[in-house]
Order: sequence, then structure tokens, then C-alpha cells
Amino acid sequence: MTFSILARDPDSGLIGGAAATGSLCVGGWVLRGRAGVGLSASQGASPSTLWGEAALDGMKAGESARDVVSRITTEDRGREFRQLSALGVSGPGAVFSGASNSPKIDDQVFDGGVAAGNLLASRAVVPAMVDAYLGTSGALAERLIAALFAAQDAGSDARGLFSAALLIVGPDRAPLTLRIDHSDDPLPALRDLLARATSGDYAFWARQVPTLNDPERTLD
Repeated sequence: MTFSILARDPDSGLIGGAAATGSLCVGGWVLRGRAGVGLSASQGASPSTLWGEAALDGMKAGESARDVVSRITTEDRGREFRQLSALGVSGPGAVFSGASNSPKIDDQVFDGGVAAGNLLASRAVVPAMVDAYLGTSGALAERLIAALFAAQDAGSDARGLFSAALLIVGPDRAPLTLRIDHSDDPLPALRDLLARATSGDYAFWARQVPTLNDPERTLD
């Protein structure tokens, strides 16, 4: 029902995720992130927002992505209807894909990230996401959106797409949380929103609000 990618950018120190789905409000359901901790993507036929928050809590407490995914999914009797990805600020990512999500489920851990999808039109979707992310230059956000476009071109969600989201967090910047909750063409809308949010007065304001490393920062 959804495809997503989580990635870490060693050059900028940022971590980020992107997701798209053939249903509504993918950003609210799937993506979670905390600066200094990591990212999670909880999705599937019966997605659990509890999984996403629990993954961040576990990594904050010192668990690796692999250990936290294993623990959370083992404890849940409904796990076969869910899919969970996790990525910390260091170490490899991890993913669990429950077998009851759809006939076409896929996931891939790669250097600095993890990608996953379910109810896919093609098993080419997840590899296309990873290849596009790794093969695209530029800022982390731009690379993540390029990965979503590649996934759409490779087959997408079997139902098409109606929502998309992007989340970028880091210790020296305010979170960038962009959501297209409903659109007949959500990926161009998300790309346009990114351009608006990273330029002009909004970008100027966002550079002066509190961050993990400067929690008392204010507007000049």
C-alpha cells in the first residue's frame, strides 16, 4: 500500500525519509524521525503508528535498528500485516516485512539507508528507489524525492498514488516536515512544496527557530 525510503547523509549530518501511497495522509501514518536518534517508517495493510514511535524510543535508549525492529515485530501478533523500517544516526538500517501485506512486497537495506514497499505493482519499485537515491547528486531532500519518482516510474503502488511526504531532521536545523495528504499527482506537488519551503521568507524563518543543538535560538 506504500513505498518508503530512509537515508542518512554523512556530508550534512542530516537524516531523512520519504514515502508515497495510494491512500491518504502517508506522512502522518508512516514517517517518524528525531534529531540525534533516527528514523522509522511504519506501513502495511494495518500500519501501526505505535511501531514507528517505539522504534525511535528504542534507538534513543541505545538499541540498534536491527535489534529494535526485531523486538517490536516479535512482540506483535499482528506483525504479518505490517512493515517496519528503522535507521539510526549510525549503523546499518533494518526492516521487517510481514507476509500478509500483499503479493508484491519488497525491502532493501543499503549503505546508509533502507527502503521498503507493499502492494506494489512490480518488484522493480524498491530497487529503483535505491538506485535513484544513490545515483542522484544534490541535497538529501532532492535525492529522496528523486527516489520517489523512480519508484513511481518502476510500477508504483498498485493503486496509483494519492499522497506523499518528506521528513528531514538534524541537530542543527528545525525539522522539515512536508506532506501532500491528498492529490491526484502528489509527487510533483511535494517537489513544488519543497522548493517553496527551502527558499524565500519561509526558509529564512526556519533557519532561526530552535534546534537540538541550539534550543534557545530565536528570530534575529
